[in-house]
Amino acid sequence: MQKKKNIVLVADKDSLTYKILDIILDKSEFQVVECQTGKQALQLCVSIKPDIMLLEHALPDIDGLELIPKIREWSQMPVIIVSSRSASEEVVRGLEMGADDYVIKPFNADVLRARINTCLRKSAILEAGTPEISNGPLRMDLTRHQVFLGEELITLTPKEYKLLRFFITHTGIMLGHREILHEVWGPAHSENKQYLRVFVGQLREKIEKQRAMPAIITTELGIGYRMEILKDLPDNQQGELPIG
Repeated sequence: MQKKKNIVLVADKDSLTYKILDIILDKSEFQVVECQTGKQALQLCVSIKPDIMLLEHALPDIDGLELIPKIREWSQMPVIIVSSRSASEEVVRGLEMGADDYVIKPFNADVLRARINTCLRKSAILEAGTPEISNGPLRMDLTRHQVFLGEELITLTPKEYKLLRFFITHTGIMLGHREILHEVWGPAHSENKQYLRVFVGQLREKIEKQRAMPAIITTELGIGYRMEILKDLPDNQQGELPIG
C-alpha cells in the first residue's frame, strides 16, 4: 500500500533542525516542511494540516510558545518545543502552554526521532481511542497507515486514506459536502463538490463490492455522504458486506 506520509512542520529561524530531520527521518514515512516565522507556521497548520510540529521559542515575529494556545483552539496536533533555552522554568512554561514535549538544543538526533514517533503514536491513540479503528470488515491501522477489507490489504493514496479515516471516525453520521471538504482538503476547497465526488468514487472502487449499489459509503442527494454501520463479515459470505 502507498503509505500516507506523516507531515512534520519545523518552525525555526535556524534551518539546522530541518536539515537534521530531513536526513534522519525515513522519506517513505515522513515529509518535513520548514518555515521560519510564526505567521507562516499558522498558515501552514491550516493549509497542510501537519501531523506534528517542532517549534522554536525564538521566531522573528513572535515567541513560538504563543502559537500553541492559538493552535489548540482547533487542533490537538502534537507540538514539540525544540529550543536552546534549557532553564527549568522555560521547560515548565512550554509544557503548561500546551506543548507535548520539550527537547533542548543541541539534541541527539536519535532521541529527537524517538520523541517524534512517540508523540505520533499517542496522537493516533487519542484521536480514535486506539491505534486501530474498524467498522465491521473494514479496518484501519493508524500506526502503520494500512487499510484492510476483511483480510485483504487495500491500496489507497494518502488523500483517499485521509478521506476514509474521516468517514470511519464518523460512522453512521451524515456528513455534509462542505464539512468533508473543509476537514480533508482545507477551507480553500470547501465549495468544490465535484472534487469530493471524484475522490468518493475512487474510494468506492476500492472498498465497495458493488460500486453501483454502494453499501459502505452511501449518498444523501444534495446533502453529503454517510459511512454505514457494518456487521462483521461471516466466514461463508466473504463477497458480501451486510449493513447493520
